[in-house]
Amino acid sequence: MSSPAQHLAQPVAESLVQSVDWLAIAPPTLAAVVALVVLVADLFVTDTRKPLLGWLSVAGLAASTALLLPLLDGDRSTFCLTGDPSACSYTADRFTLVIQFLVLGGALLAALLSVTVLKDARGRLPEGEYWFLLLSSAAGAALLPASRDLATLVVALEVASLPAFALVGIRHGEGRSAEAALKFFLSSVTATAVSLMGISFLYATTGTLYLTRIADRIQHVDGQFHTLAQTGVVLTLVGFAFKTAAVPFHFWVPDTYIGAPLPIAAYLSVVGKAVGFTGLILVTVVGLPSYADVWGPALAALAALTMTVGNVGALRQQATRAYSAVRLLAWSSVGQAGYLLVPIAAAAYTDDAEHAVGSTVAYALMYAAVNLGAFAVAALVGRTSPQNRLTDYRGLHARHPLSALLLAFFLLCLAGLPPGVIGLFAKVTVFSAAVDAGLGWLAVVMAVNVVIALYYYLRWTALLFRAPEGETEVGTEGGAEGAPVKHRVPAPLTAAITLTAALGIVLSGAPQLILRFTDTALF
Repeated sequence: MSSPAQHLAQPVAESLVQSVDWLAIAPPTLAAVVALVVLVADLFVTDTRKPLLGWLSVAGLAASTALLLPLLDGDRSTFCLTGDPSACSYTADRFTLVIQFLVLGGALLAALLSVTVLKDARGRLPEGEYWFLLLSSAAGAALLPASRDLATLVVALEVASLPAFALVGIRHGEGRSAEAALKFFLSSVTATAVSLMGISFLYATTGTLYLTRIADRIQHVDGQFHTLAQTGVVLTLVGFAFKTAAVPFHFWVPDTYIGAPLPIAAYLSVVGKAVGFTGLILVTVVGLPSYADVWGPALAALAALTMTVGNVGALRQQATRAYSAVRLLAWSSVGQAGYLLVPIAAAAYTDDAEHAVGSTVAYALMYAAVNLGAFAVAALVGRTSPQNRLTDYRGLHARHPLSALLLAFFLLCLAGLPPGVIGLFAKVTVFSAAVDAGLGWLAVVMAVNVVIALYYYLRWTALLFRAPEGETEVGTEGGAEGAPVKHRVPAPLTAAITLTAALGIVLSGAPQLILRFTDTALF
C-alpha cells in the first residue's frame, strides 16, 4: 500500500515530464517566429523597403495555414502528463484544425487588406510594430483552439488580445483611436479578471486545470462546494463572452471598429469572435458538460439578447453619419454573434452536442468569408471616401460595377437571401439546432431578428445601384472628394476581395461541403 506522501508526490512528477510534438504546434509557432523576425528586421530595413515586411508577414501567415495540411492524417496531442495521456495541454484534433484554418485564414486576409492601408498611410503607421502585433495576435488566436487546460486557454486568450489593444490605438495622434483602444483594454481586462476568479473557483473544487479531468471530477464535487462550482462556471464564461461581443459585454464594439484601422476592425470581427466562441465551446462542451443546466440557459438568454440588441443597433444607423457603414458592420457583427451562440446553447439540451457545435463552426466559416469580403469592399470605398458613410456607397455600381455586385452578394449572404445560398443554409442549420434541442422560443426570437436584419442589409444593397445624387456621368481620376472617380484597385485588395468572393460563391453553389467538413471536425 502506498503512503499519503507518495500520493502527493505522484501528480508533481507527472506534471514535470511532458512530451513535445513539434509538428502539432507548428502553425502557431511559425506565426510567432515570423512575428519576431519582422520585429528584428524592422530595425535594419530602410523606410523605402518597409513594404517587404508586409509581404513577409503575408507569406508567414500563408505558410502557417499550409502547415495545417500535414495534421489532417489524425489527431495529435502534446504536453501531456506521462501518467495520464488523456490529460494534455495541446491537442490538434479536427475541431482545432478547422478553427485554426479560420483564424489563420482570417488573419491572412486582414494582412492583405493591411498592405494597401499601410501603403496609403505611409509614415503615419509604424509598419514594423503593426506587423509584429498582428502576427503575435494571430499566433495566440491559433493556439487557443488547441488548448485543453484552463491555464493555456487564458494565456492564449491574452496573447491574442494584448496585441489587439495596441493595434486599435496604433494611429498616433488620433484621439478617436486612443479612446477606442482604452475602452477596449479596460473592458477586456475586467472581463479577464472575472474569468480568472471563476477559474480559481473551478480549480478549488476539482484540483485540476485540465478540461478532461475537470469534466470527470466536477461531477463528484461535495454538496457544500456545489454553489462555488456553479459560480466558477458562470464567471469563467464571462471572458469568452466578452470576446464574442455578447450583450451586455458588447459596448466596446462600435467605437473600437471605428477607431481601429479598417483591416484590424475586420480582423476583430472574425478572428476575435472565433477566439471567443472556441473558448466557450471548449469550456462548456468539453470541460463542463455535467453543468449544462447552468451554462445552457445562460447562453440561450445571451443569444436572444445579443441578436436583438445587435440588429436593433444596426437598424438605427443613419446613412449620412460619419463612419455609418463601419458602425453598421459593427452592430451587425453583434447580431451575428447572437446567431453563433444559439447552437452552443442548444448543446446543453441535446445528447448530440457535437452536431450542435458543428452548426456553430459551419456558421462561423460562412460568416468569416462574407464578412471579410464586406470589409474588403469597405476598404476600397474608404480609399476615396475616408469617412465611409453609407451614402458614399450610393452609385457604387457606376464606379466599380464588380465591387458593387460582390458587396451586394456579401450582404445578401449575411441576410440569408439568394443568391447568397450559403448564408441561408447556415441560418437554417442554426435554426434547426435550436428546434432539435427543444428551444422553440429561441428559434422564434432568431426568426424575428432575421427579418429585422433584412431591412438594413437590403437598404444598403439598394444604395449600391441607385444613381449618384447630382451626377450625370462618371468622372475621371482627379475629381473632387466623394465624386464618382475611377481608381486602380491595388493588387492586395483585389486578392482579398477575390478570395472571399470565390469562397462565398463556391459554398453557395455547394453548401453541403461546409457541413461535411465540420461534421468530421469535432473532438
